[in-house]
Amino acid sequence: MTSLYEQRLHLFQQTSNQKLFSGIRHGIEREGLRVTPDARLSQTEHPEALGKTLTHPYITTDYSEALLEFITPVYCKVNDVLGFLEELHAHTCRNMEGEYLWAGSMPAILEGDKKIPIGRYGSSNPGKMKSVYREGLAHRYGKPMQTIAGIHYNFSLPKEIWEVLQANQQGSSSLDDFQSEGYLALIRNFRRYSWLLMYLFGASPAVDKSFVPEGNNSGLEELDDKTLFLPWATSLRMSDLGYTNNAQSSLDICYNTLPEYVSSLEKAIRTPYEPYEALGVKKDGKYLQLNTNVLQIENEYYSNIRPKRVASRGEKPVDALRRAGVEYIEVRCMDINPFEPLGLSATDAHFLDVFLSFCALHESPEIAGDECRRATSNFAVTVAEGRKPGLLLQSEQGDIALPEWGSQLIDNMMPIAELLDKANDTTDFTAAMAVQLEKLADVEQTPSAKLLRELKDNKQGYIDWLTELSKKYSGDFSKVPMNEERKAYFTKLAQESLIDQQQLEASDTSDFDEFLKNYFEKN
Repeated sequence: MTSLYEQRLHLFQQTSNQKLFSGIRHGIEREGLRVTPDARLSQTEHPEALGKTLTHPYITTDYSEALLEFITPVYCKVNDVLGFLEELHAHTCRNMEGEYLWAGSMPAILEGDKKIPIGRYGSSNPGKMKSVYREGLAHRYGKPMQTIAGIHYNFSLPKEIWEVLQANQQGSSSLDDFQSEGYLALIRNFRRYSWLLMYLFGASPAVDKSFVPEGNNSGLEELDDKTLFLPWATSLRMSDLGYTNNAQSSLDICYNTLPEYVSSLEKAIRTPYEPYEALGVKKDGKYLQLNTNVLQIENEYYSNIRPKRVASRGEKPVDALRRAGVEYIEVRCMDINPFEPLGLSATDAHFLDVFLSFCALHESPEIAGDECRRATSNFAVTVAEGRKPGLLLQSEQGDIALPEWGSQLIDNMMPIAELLDKANDTTDFTAAMAVQLEKLADVEQTPSAKLLRELKDNKQGYIDWLTELSKKYSGDFSKVPMNEERKAYFTKLAQESLIDQQQLEASDTSDFDEFLKNYFEKN
């Protein structure tokens, strides 16, 4: 009997549908710390020449004033996305005034909470809300965790692909509902197979000692007197050391249907959590957090992947999803690869396109108890021990060696890579598959293994090695040719962001307490 996946492959191999995969849309968000020449977090304000972080469309900050975030527009070609991302790096590094962009996911030297400045977004109510939210993160999870940087990969299939799939399946739901169901199916398969991404792209097996509490190495081993590591780890960023916490560990966020997902997330936003209630919302008139619930807002949920829709001004993300369904997905588990100046390569991105298209087209039944536990376990063990010889993962059929299962998955994805090659008149997608197969055949080709080998061979600590790379990349970016028209474009964006923030602050006359009350009371 022909599987649903095989039926769909046959459908898109037809001449009339072959070009549809040229319409895949991508956007990239890359985070990176501003650091001093001696690898400490910048204590200066966001560079004025880069504009205002609240209102600039492409250059903002994440948690810390020192944690830059670059956001590209949406493009159909990977190289166009990366080209714009390079321009953002070039413009920024020209305006860093003696500072450098940190080249790794795990942070530079940390000198205590007082030296981790929270992002500042001005005096408007939306700006205050962003800062108070970050204050809440500091109290809930600690500041060091918020200095970890990563790459978010935004991905969507063209509407024409969903139309073809819906017509083939003769579904009775609206196209928007069918598309939302398709993206949730993608997410469920992503949960099943995202351990493979951590093996192939995890690039944070080591960290500076200043990141962990003194006297508590969290199970890590010493590489030298300043560096801690896990011998077989792929990504400390995605381990218990990074994005985990007690309050969220009890959440049961469901990806089986969109209404279930929205309601489970809303429940977390409205459910009080005793330790946060003990902390309180205010102290001596100063906000400590937005509220005392499990999540202050939706963005606090630290998931590896999110269903997304562009929200209208003032609209909550869950309300946007409820109103019009899922528009795209955001992959959030990618480390910054320190061997790539931009943090990821075109080859990485081409593979992600194949992987995510595979997750969308392959069968994806609902995930329940046992399978949910298997998916969570496979991801966690790959993060902590992904390069361990003989490592076994749990498949539906039983235990299986990681390289064997990974190779099987890539073999199953090859028809997708060929479709993408044909649609885009290239061989980049099948070439990207070959690179990943090499990593599965030889663990030493993975970024995590290469990073540890560099540290050991050069007898360098994590900070010294990353400092050299960061200075090199920042220097190279500052020399990237940019014509006068593009320079003027980025200067204009910065000036417009200043005017937009000033206008927002001038027009914002309501009390902040009332603003928050109205925000959380909106349906």
